[in-house]
Amino acid sequence: MPLKFERQENVSALRLAAAPLLALVFTLVVGAIMFVALGHDPIRAFSIYFIEPLGDVYTLQELVVKACPLLIIGVGLAFCYRANRWNIGAEGQYVAGAVLGSGLALATQGTEAGPWVLPAMLVLGALGGALWGLIPAFLRVRFGASEILTSLMLVYVAQLGLDYLVRGPWRDPAGFNFPQSVTFDPVAVMPLLMEEGRLHAGIIIALVAVAVATFVLGRTLTGFSIELAGTAPRAAAFAGFDEKRVTYGVFAVSGALAGLAGIIEVAGPIGNLQPSISPGYGFTAIIAAMLGRLHPVGILVASLVLALTYIGGEAAQISMRLPFDVTRVFQGTLLIAILAADVLVRYRIRRVEGTSHA
Repeated sequence: MPLKFERQENVSALRLAAAPLLALVFTLVVGAIMFVALGHDPIRAFSIYFIEPLGDVYTLQELVVKACPLLIIGVGLAFCYRANRWNIGAEGQYVAGAVLGSGLALATQGTEAGPWVLPAMLVLGALGGALWGLIPAFLRVRFGASEILTSLMLVYVAQLGLDYLVRGPWRDPAGFNFPQSVTFDPVAVMPLLMEEGRLHAGIIIALVAVAVATFVLGRTLTGFSIELAGTAPRAAAFAGFDEKRVTYGVFAVSGALAGLAGIIEVAGPIGNLQPSISPGYGFTAIIAAMLGRLHPVGILVASLVLALTYIGGEAAQISMRLPFDVTRVFQGTLLIAILAADVLVRYRIRRVEGTSHA
């Protein structure tokens, strides 16, 4: 018998809040089954993943460091997803911002440039990400191309471009032929917030992004136009909101924040340009945005949770010899569970009775 999904108009806030929690529980159950199948004690595995990293000051710093790019990218993605524009290419925008911002760091290398270098790098990083994000926006507006496909394919273009640069013109001539750039000068590096550890000033920028996005999305006409374009596009057009302008705007903001995250990561924990500057932050941030219900404060909490899976995954690699792919399974299962929970909360499943014809 065929089934039909009917959208429920009035969904309680309690059910919406419970959906991500149920997704987390489901993910933990799947994780327990996976650990048993791999021959490991799930209680010990969960302890290594989620409990032990919280008991050390240095690890807590690392937790915040890894949550920083997820938070910045996730907040940017919230603009797109609220407008029902599906930017899947934040990873490419992250790389594009890192490349453009790093270009200034390499151009001023050894020139005794002043403290203006780092702020200019951050601006260029945001600009690079925005320009890369505007490509799928233009293709959607001008040709009706799916932004899901175009933004995703541009990820590989950006990654291959980065790989070419660090193996070719930007490779460190004194780097023993390793594919990486020279280490950035101190004026091109994010300042540390503590003497010990890697906690850097990028987290302050991330918190400012959360505060600004919360205000814009919740208290301004721009935020209202974004929300209306996503939930009721015909009503948005009737109200005078230009669909093309919304598309360009949300992709520019989303790309700019992803590019900003990229240059912060390169100028912060990494310190130079390498072929791989991300373990998949641009894709994991999609989960953070969904788990945080597309609200900046919720994305902050979700980013910390997902950063914990990165920290725990690294610990599990060492102590339990588990592959890092286990962490990716966690994250992928969580995304699927969130999407499924949203469907079950927002839609009612109804059987469609067949009709007979004489």
